[in-house]
Amino acid sequence: MSHIYTGSGVAIITPFIEGTREIDWNAFRNLLDFHLEHKTDALIVAGTTGEASTVTDEEQIQQIKFAVDHVAGRKPVIAGTGINDTMHSIRLSQAAEAAGADALLIVTPYYNKANDEGLMTHFKMIADSVNIPIILYNVPGRTNVTIRPEQVAELAKVDNIVALKDAVGDLDYTKAVIDLVDEDFAIYSGNDDLNLDIVKLGGHGAISVTANVMPDEVHDVMALYTDGKVDEADALNAELAGINDDLFLEANPIPVKYIAHKLGWCDLEYRLPLAKPSAPVQEQLDGYIAGLADSYTAK
Repeated sequence: MSHIYTGSGVAIITPFIEGTREIDWNAFRNLLDFHLEHKTDALIVAGTTGEASTVTDEEQIQQIKFAVDHVAGRKPVIAGTGINDTMHSIRLSQAAEAAGADALLIVTPYYNKANDEGLMTHFKMIADSVNIPIILYNVPGRTNVTIRPEQVAELAKVDNIVALKDAVGDLDYTKAVIDLVDEDFAIYSGNDDLNLDIVKLGGHGAISVTANVMPDEVHDVMALYTDGKVDEADALNAELAGINDDLFLEANPIPVKYIAHKLGWCDLEYRLPLAKPSAPVQEQLDGYIAGLADSYTAK
């Protein structure tokens, strides 16, 4: 089974209605259209950036189905269905498959502190429960759990485990994984500041936060490099360095949703315990608004 996409997959935000914190389906539709109109290569729904940990199971599957139906096969829709309860994750994964998701993103089980056997069995059981591709998601900064390169290589032998979202933040880790897996096993950067570096090592693209507000540029960085235009890729990547960093001044998705709000795309509403950014962070992020508004017409 080959990898799902190359280039820029957006970890899309979930817009909520101010005051009610209900999902804003009109705003979500507009966001999907925005990415369909621009260069985003895949849509990752109900991931960390989509505040999946604070939506109900019913809302999560409804959101995945909404995206699948609206996108209608024009770009891959990848559903986040990982959780720290294996059987719960299986139920979510099967429901996402039934809703039409093209692939699943499965995060390492957090908090439980699974041993090696439990960690491997977790991923294998989820993979065995569905027939669509799975992207492993390694983000130890959030989960306090890591999948070692040797474990990634072992899991890559499972037919429908086809990729890794690498949010470790250590290129030595990335290289170790790439050295152990077949070249058709995709590596996607999970840290926007390392997108180009990981592609240079042999990665296939990114699952990007920055692509929420700069979809063309995130795509172009990797496309330019793939086309052999290394200097242009490096130059564009350098232009993105500031926003790549500033979108993590507070926990994702707090900053990126603030920018989307300032651009007129959604209400400034989060599900607790997330809340709007502090005043100094807002001031820092405001510096991007005029330029982004010039490049991307607000919905």
